[in-house]
Amino acid sequence: MDYKDTLNLPRTDFPMRANLAKREPDILRRWREMDLYRRIREARAGREKYVLHDGPPYANGDIHIGHAVNKILKDIIVKAQSLNGYDCPYVPGWDCHGLPIELQVEKQGGRERDARAFRAACREYAREQIERQREDFIRLGALGDWKRPYTTMDFRAEADTARALGRMIAAGHLQKGCKPVYWCADCGSALAEAEVEYRQRKSPAIDAAFAAKDSAAVARLFGAAVDESVETAVAIWTTTPWTLPANQAVAMHPDYDYSLAEIELAGKRRRLVTASRLLQATLKRCGAQEHRVLGECRGEKLRGLSLRHPFQEREAPVILGRHVTLDTGTGAVHTAPAHGVEDYHAGLEYKLPVDDLVDGDGCFRAGVDHFAGQQVFAANEAICELLSRRGRLLARETIEHSYPHCWRHKSPLIYRATAQWFFRMDGRDGKGKGLRQQALAAIDKVQWTPDWGRQRIRGMVAERGDWCISRQRVWGTPIAVFLHKESGELHPDTERLLEEAARRIEQGGIDAWFELSPEEALGAEAQDYEKCPDTLDVWFDSGVTHASVLARREELHRPADLYLEGSDQHRGWFQSSLLTAVGIGGDAPYRAVLTHGFAVDAAGHKMSKSRGNVVAPQKVVQSLGADILRLWVAATDYRNEMSVSEEILKRTADAYRRIRNTARYLLANLHDFDPRRDAVAPSRMPDLDRWVLGRAMALQEEIIAAYNQFQFHLIYQKLHQFCVVTLGGLFLDIVKDRIYTLPADSVARRAAQTCLWHIAEALCRWLAPILSFTAEELWGFLPRPRGESVFLEEWYRGFPTPAPACELDWPALIRAREEVNRELERLRESEAIGASLDAEVTLCCDGDLRGLLETVGAELRFFLITSEAVARPAESSSPGLTVSARPSTRQKCARCWHRREEVGRDAAHPALCARCVSHIGGGAGEARRWC
Repeated sequence: MDYKDTLNLPRTDFPMRANLAKREPDILRRWREMDLYRRIREARAGREKYVLHDGPPYANGDIHIGHAVNKILKDIIVKAQSLNGYDCPYVPGWDCHGLPIELQVEKQGGRERDARAFRAACREYAREQIERQREDFIRLGALGDWKRPYTTMDFRAEADTARALGRMIAAGHLQKGCKPVYWCADCGSALAEAEVEYRQRKSPAIDAAFAAKDSAAVARLFGAAVDESVETAVAIWTTTPWTLPANQAVAMHPDYDYSLAEIELAGKRRRLVTASRLLQATLKRCGAQEHRVLGECRGEKLRGLSLRHPFQEREAPVILGRHVTLDTGTGAVHTAPAHGVEDYHAGLEYKLPVDDLVDGDGCFRAGVDHFAGQQVFAANEAICELLSRRGRLLARETIEHSYPHCWRHKSPLIYRATAQWFFRMDGRDGKGKGLRQQALAAIDKVQWTPDWGRQRIRGMVAERGDWCISRQRVWGTPIAVFLHKESGELHPDTERLLEEAARRIEQGGIDAWFELSPEEALGAEAQDYEKCPDTLDVWFDSGVTHASVLARREELHRPADLYLEGSDQHRGWFQSSLLTAVGIGGDAPYRAVLTHGFAVDAAGHKMSKSRGNVVAPQKVVQSLGADILRLWVAATDYRNEMSVSEEILKRTADAYRRIRNTARYLLANLHDFDPRRDAVAPSRMPDLDRWVLGRAMALQEEIIAAYNQFQFHLIYQKLHQFCVVTLGGLFLDIVKDRIYTLPADSVARRAAQTCLWHIAEALCRWLAPILSFTAEELWGFLPRPRGESVFLEEWYRGFPTPAPACELDWPALIRAREEVNRELERLRESEAIGASLDAEVTLCCDGDLRGLLETVGAELRFFLITSEAVARPAESSSPGLTVSARPSTRQKCARCWHRREEVGRDAAHPALCARCVSHIGGGAGEARRWC
């Protein structure tokens, strides 16, 4: 007789093969049809809000793995907070102005159009890019208001950006000046600090001599004998010889000791001044044959010495500056205020000229002696040759060092003095409470994750220079102000005029400003004023979204509960948002900031097409499915660099299958379970069931805490451990005998099913923020009735309250079971047994463990999944637990597969054990107290 039909075998339509790449689009279509995002908003209406403000990606190019990491992390947080019961609106956004889009449109022949047509082409290009990126983000499973995203090129956003500028001006933060800024000759524009990346570059490093105008005066300061026959010079060291035409001074540190040394160089005697600690290194570079130190002098006494420029007919005074270091060089710094921030500030103190000798293409202007028209980097060689001819080149070598480059063109940048608009970081003339002080105070009120984010942004804000906000571009939000034609000063009624301009922009976009005539805006005053032609730095556009989005959209609030971006945004969006927010309102725009690392390959290398190590999220989604990508993001500690490769994703897919198979097993054994009819109270459950319910309840609290603390990798670890070890390796393995072989309606079977039901309900929600597609699929197979989507739910609250108490020490029993399994594995390896039910075991021990095992008694075999299990006193020679296992010689029951002595005794069912005979006879089934 075939007893298969008498068993309660698992049955479910939930597929074993996930086939995510095919199944996920069907789930997305269903979400669209039911308008899930709107349904979630309706379900959470009136609840306390949790607002994660989306940092806008740039609307240019397909999304890459970094975009995917960012959007998935945000989606995990939003969904977890929704499960917490918060109203969590998520409004995605895009940054749309700026040079990269201009360059793309130029490639399409855009520069042949007039400015209005060019801007229209830029707007259309950005719109196309947004559509491409939007579909990719939606495909990742990210829920949000994709129908109504924000964009910085929206007319109202452009108007609000102009209004934010007006508020910064009203607060006194704007100033105009000719200051050195990062300049990209390829862009033809100033760059913000966040647009600068550092790469290795080879540069000429030279030592050059600035001859003293009065050698005797120098000798007296050093207490040396005067020798008019020997030239005295101050040695400087620089890696930018091209800046020497703009030199105005030589800086020395007031507190350093300087030496006057007489040297023999190329057969000629000369006297050199260098920092005492750098003298030997300098002489080594110069190849001096011999030297003699004639005296020492404190740097502060050298102030005012007059030096001769090495190839121009002008003098260069010695000034003092605490920016001078002893790290390298000579301790005397060539100072060109037009080409360095520290040089510029030193020049302000000493009222040095700021010579703007370089044009926007990075070439010396006409009229620059010796080098007119030469590209500055190419001029390095000509300058070195001129110094050599003049006898002023002391040493030359090539060094490789970190150097600022344009993040778009990867070309080296220059510091160049240009007339630009700045937000001053400090109060006027360094007095008053400026942006820097306000920002530093606000930083300490924000929660930073990881903790090191606080010190990182503090250091950047503390050390940064004034923010250059002007760009010489066409596609950007205008600096919509009027300037006096002679003085260059802002119109005295700028606040009102800016608001009028903003209203125009709100109606017609930025073209409304560019096409506005001064006469229309100013009337008779127009003859004295002109429009500012510059556009705003795009970091200002995105930085003020706290005003143009958070404060504008009724479903959002300001400050946001969280900003989340990559670690580079401490110098980018986090900082521009902070500075504009404190500048306008005095407080940070966010309560908390989370930073994630960058995606790298398995060897830790940065992703690049040239290396061939790029992992495209689109390809991963098409082959493995978005849930695999989401699981990889969650499983990886985002606080560090995030390693990804095909092999890593395959391992992630393996882990996913283990989790999915666990969920499938739960469903398969609930096929005949209706919780309204069949659920068993904890008081009627075997002790093992109460234990696993307690573990699930404790795990839920741990998982919720980890979601709230953004510790997603811990969630992955805990879930994987619970599915594979606690359930798959223990509980499910043990209770399948109860579920399969006991009568369908028996209390012991229904108790096990009740546990599976509670766990499945909770597991589906635990998975939802991370494995969103899988959780939604699983939701549809859970016992009915229920809502349409898991994302309309909150964390599972159906667990019994209070948590059920256990009578047994299950951790001790589990340790004993592990010892038994080790013995059984030895029998399997020797092929003495196949399954564990082919064995009988004896456990010898004393003390609490023996009492525990004897308490479990006859049910011990079910816990150990052996055909027989008994506890015996320990032998005196073997303290602790000793396990002996042997193959059973008894017959195997055809139904439950236990080997029992009574198999064959029942005439009607000779192939069954007594327990199975009872179970198929229509009885209530055996009672289980422990397992």
